[in-house]
Amino acid sequence: MPVTKDPDSNAPAGPAIILVEPQLGENIGMVARAMANFGLSELRLVNPRDGWPSEKARAAASRADHVIDAVKVFDDLASALADLNFVFATTARQRDGFKSVRGPVEAGRVLRARHGMGQRTGILFGRERFGLYNDEVGLADEIVTFPVDSDFSSLNIAQAALLMSYEWMKSGLEDETKTNFSGPEMKPASKEELHGLFAYLEGALEARGYFRPAPKKPKMVDNLRAVLTRAGFAEPELKVLRGIISSLDRFSPAMPRGDGSPGDDPRRLPAAAARARKVDAAGQVLDANGDDTDTPPLGGKGTDND
Repeated sequence: MPVTKDPDSNAPAGPAIILVEPQLGENIGMVARAMANFGLSELRLVNPRDGWPSEKARAAASRADHVIDAVKVFDDLASALADLNFVFATTARQRDGFKSVRGPVEAGRVLRARHGMGQRTGILFGRERFGLYNDEVGLADEIVTFPVDSDFSSLNIAQAALLMSYEWMKSGLEDETKTNFSGPEMKPASKEELHGLFAYLEGALEARGYFRPAPKKPKMVDNLRAVLTRAGFAEPELKVLRGIISSLDRFSPAMPRGDGSPGDDPRRLPAAAARARKVDAAGQVLDANGDDTDTPPLGGKGTDND
């Protein structure tokens, strides 16, 4: 995402991210990457333990080079905050003092509002091992803390920066639920199409003896329809389901598509001939398939499947 500029100044839009005595170049790089994900680019380091520049940081930044190239290094925290008008300090621990404490959502909105008034803002993050000292928190205007599990409240510094960068970007959206892309718009299936699927599926299941025992069929059909109506299918989705049912109705692993009609399977012929002899002996009228007229062909489509 390209970095946007404040039209009224040469400073990058958004709050500066200030890391106090960061210990690992990899963490600095991951913070830079998180910032770039959400449109921030101003990263300030206070007395980084391993010095600066850092190739480990650049590698971990995963092409967020514009953030790495613009890093400013300071010898002390007061100097890093000197040109800012408002600063949040991040902490997972309750501190003594009189500072307001906000959650990340509210903090993002506060930063956005102050930025809109032309103020320079910042978010202060402490050391990976133990965070910020009380006197460092004292240099900030307010505290931001995350609603984490009290039994495991420590966040990786890059995770914390990611959360605040995300809230910054979200606070500037007209719709906070907006996404960069969306799923396809599909026409909802009509009741006629849905009822057609019901009939088709019911016929296929009937041909395979699914509804057993017979007295329970009405309830089984009701349950089946309840499941299918609950999903709220779109028209293309019904076509997919109908195609699946059609394939299962006609083919099997033993007789895959391309092997001819399932009715031609020689393994079915002896059983069909036996049924024909039984019907003939009973004096019943046979249809062209050798089955009695009230029984759908074995393995073929039931009367409701067309």
